Amino acid sequence: MSRNPLLADTAARAARYVDAVRERSVVPSQDAIARLDALGGALPEDGEDPGALIALLDDVGSPATVASTGGRYFGFVTGGALPATVAANWLATAWDQNAGLFAQSPVASKVEEIAAAWLLDVLGLPSSSGVGFVTGATMANFTALAAARHWLLKRAGWNVEERGLFGAPEITVIVGGEVHVSLLKALALLGFGRMRVITVPADDQGRMRADALPALNDRTLVCIQAGNVNTGAFDPAATICAKAREANAWVHVDGAFGLWAAAAPQRAHLMNGFAEADSLATDCHKWLNVPYDSGLSFVRDAESLRAAMSIRAAYLSQGDNREPCQFTPEASRRARGIEVWAALRSLGRRGLAEMIESNCRLATRFAAGLRSAGFAVLNDVMLNQVMVSFGNAEKTRRVIAEVQNQGACWCGGTEWHGHTAMRISVSCWATTEEDVDRSLAAIVRIAGT
Repeated sequence: MSRNPLLADTAARAARYVDAVRERSVVPSQDAIARLDALGGALPEDGEDPGALIALLDDVGSPATVASTGGRYFGFVTGGALPATVAANWLATAWDQNAGLFAQSPVASKVEEIAAAWLLDVLGLPSSSGVGFVTGATMANFTALAAARHWLLKRAGWNVEERGLFGAPEITVIVGGEVHVSLLKALALLGFGRMRVITVPADDQGRMRADALPALNDRTLVCIQAGNVNTGAFDPAATICAKAREANAWVHVDGAFGLWAAAAPQRAHLMNGFAEADSLATDCHKWLNVPYDSGLSFVRDAESLRAAMSIRAAYLSQGDNREPCQFTPEASRRARGIEVWAALRSLGRRGLAEMIESNCRLATRFAAGLRSAGFAVLNDVMLNQVMVSFGNAEKTRRVIAEVQNQGACWCGGTEWHGHTAMRISVSCWATTEEDVDRSLAAIVRIAGT
């Protein structure tokens, strides 16, 4: 018998949840949501038994979750969590390591170092790049763009970390017409502003038009996309990076999910030219299928990343080993690199490629089924994103709402070039052909009524 029955009971409850998730409705019932009030009330004067409160959390909380790990959730480019990454997460949580410094957790630091090397290899990026393990794409963009800000202003003779932005030389920021809101938020946090950017028009699939780029110089920051959030399309990175290189400009890539196409040989051509960028950002809780929260920033000039992120204090012992806090905004943080390591090691190069490719094949299956049912697919399905219209905007919104409410699957809505559309994102390792066919049947039935 375990000497820690609380953890044993919790593990058993978690296992039961995982075992049953594929058979349940993707969305919780209204009754289940209403029961969440049982978790509230006045704060107890005296502490409660941990076993009893975990039982309450499971009994009330588990039925009110969205079954995004079960294979039939197609919203927001949300992956599930691979079994190995869930287990690694549990163990790392039990370790309770602060991954800020090597002195605080040698294992967290070393695992990050190993995982970083594997990531650079499998994504085809320079092996000397700096890698930051952050919370998600917003902070990955923020971290990489902070390095860009450092490099561009240093070239202009300005130390932004010491002097700030007041009186600093101006940086021109260029984005595409389909820029994602997370990148705009990162620009705002860094003091670049959301409205000061130059917006380059996009084509009918959301790709930045390289022929419409303004003149670039050595104080220009160009932000491009690998994987449009609606269509999955990729900006013409090879052309843009070549122009930027001639002008000594910096190119940053928002690749929240599309960056992982580099790991799949049949999709790698979509990433042509992106490895020439100066920095890139991606999520791991999307297409690597690790638990939340997990993102990555990659910076070709590792010293610029360290200069932008480093902290120094006499009591913060730092040596020759990898010091994780030199690569991220946070000092104290959880050891999320352990889950990335577990995902990569459990999948291997071939398994990672097949997971990405399988999702792309299933997206194509979705599109074919919708077209054969007479509905209009609005994008070229080259990756894992499908947009479909069911006629006019009113009907499309009705279909989306009923699909979400009935719970056979979950798909989101979007607006695309004047069309209201359902957006289907196939991103979970657990999704199968049966899941797609079951979801298709529900969507077609609802759209036919």
